[in-house]
Amino acid sequence: MQHTTVLLHEAVDALVTSPDGIYLDGTYGRGGHSRLLLQRLSPQGRLVAIDRDVQAVAAASTNQATRVTDPRFSIHHTSFAHMAQTLAEQGVSKVDGLLLDLGVSSPQIDDPARGFSFRFDGPLDMRMDTTRGESAADFLARADERQLTEVIRDYGEERFALQVAKALVARRESGSPVRTTGELSDHVARAVKTREAGQNPATRTFQALRIFVNAELEELEQGLNAALDLLRPGGRLVVISFHSLEDRIVKTFIARESKSVFDRRAPFAEPKAMRLRSIARVKPGEDEIRANPRSRSAVMRVAERTEVAA
Repeated sequence: MQHTTVLLHEAVDALVTSPDGIYLDGTYGRGGHSRLLLQRLSPQGRLVAIDRDVQAVAAASTNQATRVTDPRFSIHHTSFAHMAQTLAEQGVSKVDGLLLDLGVSSPQIDDPARGFSFRFDGPLDMRMDTTRGESAADFLARADERQLTEVIRDYGEERFALQVAKALVARRESGSPVRTTGELSDHVARAVKTREAGQNPATRTFQALRIFVNAELEELEQGLNAALDLLRPGGRLVVISFHSLEDRIVKTFIARESKSVFDRRAPFAEPKAMRLRSIARVKPGEDEIRANPRSRSAVMRVAERTEVAA
């Protein structure tokens, strides 16, 4: 399936406040947001893109059919948790807007070799960055029942987490650990007794393992904190989330940074000034959901860096 960028125009409209500015696309994917961003920038504008997926970087830089040749554009292989270092290497200390489009892209989901989906049988990898870290199969081969239960419960919000963990450990102890998406899906389906309407019983377990293997929530928190230091006053932060765990982190972060804080240890000191101003919360419209059902769960939050330096 061709990748369809979610909330494309809404995100770029919210992000670009100055056509002459410097912008960061922290999750390039297949470049939907970046390509529209470049159309909105003046000849003096600049766009730096990053992605932790080497295939996404190759699509933008070396693939003849999909590469971006615009001189205002550059792309780099890294996680948005490390975007400050990447920008510094490009001679950039501040940006006018920063975009994070979280989750998994269609090319990742639809490639059986990546192991993200139960719809195809393939190796149980699930790494966004295939050059480092352990795969989901490697984690299942070493994790004990308690670890598995915690990961599946906390990151997948699966109420049958213990039953799924027991089944996976039993399979491993039989001498044949789960190594493919098909095997994982089959074992989860037998362990999950009650199915949600319209949802595969393995959905939550797959989500949990993907989030854990890629440390997605930890990376998100690091990226949001880095964004505060990178944004110029008046610069925009735009984050698109696809499940409640991500959106909760983004919502809490924006709310916390959008209010003045008094230090109780120094009651007569000036309060710590708020660093963000919440702008909007946007959901896809009915037409977009109809055209792209994967957009149904998306939530976009927009915040602006305040004029007062932290």
